[in-house]
Amino acid sequence: MSAQERLTDALYGFGWSAVKTLPEPAAVRLGRAVADLAWKRRGKGVRRLESNYARVVPGATPERLAELSRAGMRSYLRYWMESFRLPAWSPERISTGFDPKDIHRLTDGLASGRGVVLALPHLANWDLAGAWVTTALRTPFTTVAERLKPETLYDRFVAYREGLGMEVLPHSGGTAFGTLARRLRDGGLVCLVADRDLSASGVPVTFFGESARMPAGPALLAQQTGALLLPVTLWYDDSPVMRGQVHPPVEVPETGTRAERTSVMTQALADAFASGIAEHPEDWHMLQRLWVADLHPPKGTS
Repeated sequence: MSAQERLTDALYGFGWSAVKTLPEPAAVRLGRAVADLAWKRRGKGVRRLESNYARVVPGATPERLAELSRAGMRSYLRYWMESFRLPAWSPERISTGFDPKDIHRLTDGLASGRGVVLALPHLANWDLAGAWVTTALRTPFTTVAERLKPETLYDRFVAYREGLGMEVLPHSGGTAFGTLARRLRDGGLVCLVADRDLSASGVPVTFFGESARMPAGPALLAQQTGALLLPVTLWYDDSPVMRGQVHPPVEVPETGTRAERTSVMTQALADAFASGIAEHPEDWHMLQRLWVADLHPPKGTS
């Protein structure tokens, strides 16, 4: 393990051990202070965030983009402060910490025994939404996690999410899809963050008017198992309660090859994600490249 990896692991370990002991107002202040410091330093992540917001809010002035990126970093650190503290939250605090609209689309789907895939973008706090599902709805679910370096950091994330009642599968290894399919055929719930896949297997979509790639997994699982595919978007307001919207189901097209059906369904997911992101851009924590045009930027840019 390199020195940088050891430092990264130590910082996350400190977060989960120390931040969760802070009173909530102190954690909020700490998160805002760290966010503002990171924003003022204008590192690579902040610059990328502004570049991404420029697609979401076309015509925004540099001043507006700077305002958005500052709000975006505050939202991002709110996510981290909440995530560090979630293991110490009471069931009541978790149950009252999220208020989703049209949750009947999820509960009715589960009641039908059909199995449900929830697909989310990197909006607000998807871990809190997951903890709410396992706590308020008393419904376990399965998700996947990307293998991180160092391995000890990946183990921390897995233990954290398992502690919230989630079944976590490694993204790599090739066995996750089969396990997810079995859970769905048994009438279970699968939750996947699904707004970015720059690998060769990513499905081309039009996202805010430009070419991007998103994971094929949600659409393929729905096709293969007959599960209901529901997009979900999340956002914060000025209260301690996170808000959410369960969108109408993405239907499997009646005609076309599997690849064609997957393309249509993934585009429908991208459109649902875009609607939520456009309404609450500051809560979209995309500090990485997303659009195909950014994969090979001109020299001198990042």
